Amino acid sequence: MREIPREFGAGNRVERLWWRAASLRSGCPLVCVSSADGGVGRSVLTVGLGGLLALAVPDPVVAVDATLRAWGGLEHRVARRSSSTVWDAVAADAGLTEIGAAERLTQVGPTGLRVLVGESKLTAQRRPPTWPEMFGVIGHLRSVYRLALLDLPSADSTSTWRALGWSTVPVLVSRATVDGVQHTLRLLAHMRAAGLAHVPARAVVVVMVTSPSVAREVRAVEQLARQAAAELVRVPYDPGLARADPLDPRALSKATRSALTEVAAAVIDRCPVEPAAFSGTGSPDSNGEE
Repeated sequence: MREIPREFGAGNRVERLWWRAASLRSGCPLVCVSSADGGVGRSVLTVGLGGLLALAVPDPVVAVDATLRAWGGLEHRVARRSSSTVWDAVAADAGLTEIGAAERLTQVGPTGLRVLVGESKLTAQRRPPTWPEMFGVIGHLRSVYRLALLDLPSADSTSTWRALGWSTVPVLVSRATVDGVQHTLRLLAHMRAAGLAHVPARAVVVVMVTSPSVAREVRAVEQLARQAAAELVRVPYDPGLARADPLDPRALSKATRSALTEVAAAVIDRCPVEPAAFSGTGSPDSNGEE
């Protein structure tokens, strides 16, 4: 188990997170981040959550801009060390299964998170990938990395629903407004009606607060969302999340670090771990789980 940074304190919750993160089963669990609406902070959460998990997981963790667009996304949340983008990953094709090739194409965040940024050019030589191309890139990367996070578009297309359907942990991001959370509830209901009930059953809903105060009515609709999804976590307002700079979760406020820890724990709790990890006396709990 890797050392827990002092910024995240101690206690059973964080120790269990770090222990399970060190015991992930091979096969690269896939964490898919989407939402019912646009502009809710999906990319911010992807990098913040990925940056925290990169501290806990001993092997490299990768985050991929899978938005299929030529703007925004993950590139503003990580310092660029090269001009490589997801389009170069498409061109590399099966070469991505070599760790060296994959590492050369990714940027590296402050905590070691590998980030495959989106393609911002629209030319005859470069463009954002199509969904089939993106699915190929993801498949290759999963043979190299221990854990992968996808920054997906909003869930208004069949392809995004498909990605959420085969993800290990679907994460749905919502604004901290009554309308925002209600739209997430409708999305969960539509997915159940479409035969994708397993998505709400394991979905982690993350409510992003973008102002210092939250209307009291939001709490009531959040309670409904808690009943409709596997878990709900509210991430408080933090100026550090609003700046378009490389994001280091260790530099956020204590309340935000605590909330991100809860999101990370909810994600890791839904990822398969090696059975032997919880059979010894050194484990934070040895109740025979997975």
